Amino acid sequence: MTRKYYITGAALIAIVLAATAVAYPHLPNTVPTHWDAHGNVNGWSAKWTLFVTVPGMMTAILLLFAALPWLSPKHFEVDSFRSTYLYIMVVILAMMTYVHALMLAAGLSWAVDVGRAIEGGVCLLIALLGNVMGKVRRNFYVGIRTPWTIANEQVWNATHRFAAKTFFVGGLLGLMAVILRAPFWLPMAMILVGALSPVIHSLVFYKQLERRGEL
Repeated sequence: MTRKYYITGAALIAIVLAATAVAYPHLPNTVPTHWDAHGNVNGWSAKWTLFVTVPGMMTAILLLFAALPWLSPKHFEVDSFRSTYLYIMVVILAMMTYVHALMLAAGLSWAVDVGRAIEGGVCLLIALLGNVMGKVRRNFYVGIRTPWTIANEQVWNATHRFAAKTFFVGGLLGLMAVILRAPFWLPMAMILVGALSPVIHSLVFYKQLERRGEL
């Protein structure tokens, strides 16, 4: 069952390489590869690096996600939520595929607001992660890994149920703000609040359990 996730990840890498090969003859010798917060290009690279940078990072992530379950210490295994764990891997790889597509579009001089498109993609990524955050069990690799969630399974589970809501709502509101062309800081503020609120929640809930003597 888990094989389909790895096949999907490998397919995304193949798509990135194939798209780069198709676009390559039409690209200038140097292509934009980095943008500032206002969507202005502030980094350029030789076009051959498009075959290496993002595909290389995607391959490294795929291999890392394959290796981490074997490295997990006892009682912190990912086996109990392996499909969710691999879903997170695929979502991250899909985001990188999307970013690479934007880089190709910019290199081909297509009329794309890359900065805003990336911001919208990040908001969507947060919302998609929130969709499964409540299914993530205690581990050292993915999720809200604070001292209080790692220390107590009840705190971990409660925090991740809370994070499922804040990630999804923050990401969705951020995406709507991008679509409505709100200032750059507003969508970022929404996803930051959505991502940081569970950290505070984990501390508060842990201290509540501590005061009640339930740890």
